[in-house]
This record gives sequence, C-alpha cells and structure tokens, in this order.
Amino acid sequence: MSIWILSVTALVALIITFALGFPVIPILRRLKFGQTILSIGPAWHKDKKQGTPTMGGFMFIIGIIAAFSLGLFMLWRSEMLSFYSTGKLNFFNAISGFLMAVSFGFMGFLDDWIKVFKKRNEGLSVNQKLFLQVFIVAAYFISRIIAGDLNTTINLPFIGAFDFWYFYYVIMGLGILYIVNAVNITDGIDGLCGSVTVVYCAAFMVICGILTLSELSVLAAATAGACIGFLIWNFNPAKVFMGDTGSLFLGGIVCALGIGASCEVVMVIAAAVYIWEALTVLIQTTYFKITGGKRLFKMTPIHHSFEIRGWKETKIVGVFSLIGALFGLAAVLLVIMEVL
Repeated sequence: MSIWILSVTALVALIITFALGFPVIPILRRLKFGQTILSIGPAWHKDKKQGTPTMGGFMFIIGIIAAFSLGLFMLWRSEMLSFYSTGKLNFFNAISGFLMAVSFGFMGFLDDWIKVFKKRNEGLSVNQKLFLQVFIVAAYFISRIIAGDLNTTINLPFIGAFDFWYFYYVIMGLGILYIVNAVNITDGIDGLCGSVTVVYCAAFMVICGILTLSELSVLAAATAGACIGFLIWNFNPAKVFMGDTGSLFLGGIVCALGIGASCEVVMVIAAAVYIWEALTVLIQTTYFKITGGKRLFKMTPIHHSFEIRGWKETKIVGVFSLIGALFGLAAVLLVIMEVL
C-alpha cells in the first residue's frame, strides 16, 4: 500500500473539510440551524452551547466523498485497484460499507432536521430510528451477498475462525446497531467523537494496509483526515457541531472498516472507547431500575461524569483519545501477530 496515496487522500480530505467551514458555518447560522441542548444534560452545556450551529457533519462527509474518490482513482492509476477476482470483492466491500455510512448519515440528517424545526432535542422517534437502522443494516448485508460475499465466519484471535452460518448476520447486525449508536453517544462534548474517530481510523488504516485491503485503507485515511479538518472548527469552544448527521455517519464508517476487513473482534478492541461510553448508559439505566432510583455513575455517558468531577472538556478529549490510541495500537499488534 502506497504511503503517498494515503497521505494525499488524508490531506485532501482535511483541506476540503476545513475549507468548507468558512461558507457552511455562516450558512447554518443564517438558517438558524442551532443545536437544542438536552435539558437533562450538564446545566452549563445549555448556557454555553445552546444555539451552536449543528449538521456540520456535512462538511466532513463531503470531504470524505471527494478524497475517497480521489484515493480510489490513484489506486486505479497505480494498478493497485483490481476489478477482478478477489480484488473486485474487496472494492465492493469498501463501497457498500461507505454507502451504509452515508445511509446512516442521511438518517441522522432527518433526525437533525426535525430537531431544528421543533426546537427540541428529540427528532425521530425510537421506533422510527430502529426501523431505519435495521433497514440500512439489512440492505448492507444483502448487497454483500448479491456481490458474492458469503463469508459468515468470525476470526477469534489465537483460537481460529468459526462459521456462525446465518447467525452471523444477526450477531453482526446487532453489533452494527450497538456501535453506530455508541459513536453517536460519544458525540457529547466538543471534539470528543472526532478525536476518538481519528485514532480509530488511523489504526484501521494500518490494519487494512497490513491485510492489503487498499480500498478500505484509503477510506480510513480519508475519514481520519476529514475528522482532523473538522476538529479545527469543533475543538472547544466549538463553532459547529457534527450533529447526528455526522456522528451516525462516522458510526457507519467504524463498522464498514471493521466488518469490511473481516476483523470483527479487532474492531471491538479498537472501538473500546465508543463501546464503553454506550455501556455506561446501559449499566446506569439497569442499575437505576433495579435499585429503584439509585445511580452508579454521577452522569452518563461517562464523559459527563468526568465533567461533573471538574475535568475540562479538553482534558477529557485528550485522555479518551489516548485510551483510544492505546486500544488501537493493541488492535494493530494483534493483527500483526496473527499475520506472522
């Protein structure tokens, strides 16, 4: 895999995403597409973040589309992109995964749109979200089957590959739903979701390079670069939020990289920060119901608990990103040991 191609892809995504901030953010302000802060969240969020433009995810989605297309073109020109035999399947897995992410992003856009016009932090209903998400996941797997990808095995490191037959689609379908929503939950403070996604994509850029999955490696590079470009506008104090448009899209990318590379277990390791964020919500809710109103954490998702303890948003982002980087490194080392 050419480092030059990955570098150009990431740089183009970064520049386009950053540049889009100049026209897009003023337009969002003019249209009054401001975020409505959830009343049950930290009180200071409502004071400081209320009205900050949302739907900024469009910036990096456009940047990723442009850079990913350029990266695929460079792969084709360098004869590293093949439309024959297994190369065709690798190409399709990358494209179908990307389209799944775009579909999740569109669902997020509908959710943001409803929130903006109703001026509250509730968009699509729970049932509507669940229906759309299940439909997107089903379409993703059906498209892979039609393309000829009938693999239903999950590789368990140091143990071996196990064929789960049709249960594979149930297991991974539930996994996609969990991770996509976990990424969405992680988008709770300035720069957190974008920063964690940068380190996740950096890890998978290396992993896909090791496994010679060039198309997915390019997608990871484009996403990492675009997230860095967005973070320039999204770091505390944020001038724009990604909204569900962006966070659900990134959730789709996280799953597209892990499942597309047939690294389901490795994906879980690299996505540890997202998974823990969502798990704290589930633990808190369950504990609250069992104990009749008691709370295990001060507030969930867990990043809010650290806020209440007095941590600044920048510190939380830095620590969570470092944790994500350590788990990402563990995922890379695991793949290297498996390959060797």
